[in-house]
Amino acid sequence: MSTFLSLLCAILIFGAIVTVHEFGHFIVARKCGIDVHEFAIGMGPAIFKKQGKHTLFTIRILPLGGFCAMGEDDEAKADDVNNFRNKPVGSRMAVIVAGAFMNLIMGFILGIVILLADGGYTSTTVAEVVEGTPCAEQLQKDDVLVSMNGMHLFTANDIIYQLQNDDDGVFNFVIKRDGKVMEIKNVAFTITEENGNRVLNYDFKVYHKELTPMQLIPQAANKFVYYARLIVISLKDLLLGKYGLNQLQGPVGIVNAITQTAKQTGFKPGFLLEMAMLISINVGIFNLLPLPALDGGRFVFLVAEAIRRKPVSAEKEGMVHFIGFALLMLLMLAVTFNDIKSIFVPQDTAHIMCVNGVDR
Repeated sequence: MSTFLSLLCAILIFGAIVTVHEFGHFIVARKCGIDVHEFAIGMGPAIFKKQGKHTLFTIRILPLGGFCAMGEDDEAKADDVNNFRNKPVGSRMAVIVAGAFMNLIMGFILGIVILLADGGYTSTTVAEVVEGTPCAEQLQKDDVLVSMNGMHLFTANDIIYQLQNDDDGVFNFVIKRDGKVMEIKNVAFTITEENGNRVLNYDFKVYHKELTPMQLIPQAANKFVYYARLIVISLKDLLLGKYGLNQLQGPVGIVNAITQTAKQTGFKPGFLLEMAMLISINVGIFNLLPLPALDGGRFVFLVAEAIRRKPVSAEKEGMVHFIGFALLMLLMLAVTFNDIKSIFVPQDTAHIMCVNGVDR
């Protein structure tokens, strides 16, 4: 039963994220007077169809994506005033970015829900420092940690990220102490060995604070920026070769990750919402990349049209997106194979170390 519930949670979360994305395209298209021929959730053969006044609504058998068909890859007839390609370039730009924008909004709203459900948040204010450690010589209780090694700290998870991606266990901090901003250099953390592996010890704890109405939006924004920056950094590291393609995850991997999270946490809503928030923001940012077949790639063509004051022919643009889509599908096949392999072949698991919160 737990496996069934886990899979159901995964499909519902992924389906909700896709639906929100496509709804963004759909609602802005209709507001701009553009005909949406089909609003589809999923891929492959349709298992449900409902004909609306202007749009065919379908649910397809594979819950791995979706689309809004607006005839954007077809040459428009001059008298077809509701065709996508006959609308002003500004309207088309709004339609194209609306899906990703809705995913980003969804991520922010989920951040608000998570904070309200928890009733508190883990701050970046030092609650205690372990005595006898190098940290105790420079950090003090109630220091507000502003940045580490030049990275601004929005949440306690930013501290974790810096500690987990450290090379030498020595950090430069910018802190706020007694209302004054100051820099503290060369703050060292103790390093031990466990089973021959180097382990960086967390030599301080931070406060877990009660959430107030005035802090709700700022803390939701901090959580949103943390995830968005983490995704951007990961994309940059991928391009620079820090991570290999075998470390990418596709829809199968995402569903499996949600399923494992559901099992391990006993279906605790907070953990599932955190994962949904991360995936929603990830989908929003990824779709804005200027690559063919993605929303960002289509936006590039619209920018070119605005500059040239002349649209690229539908045939040429469609060919570019078709090639991009084919390459994307090849990548998805490779990633999906890796996802499936990771389900059946045991993988080494990383130990995630957390900064412990202290109630205040």
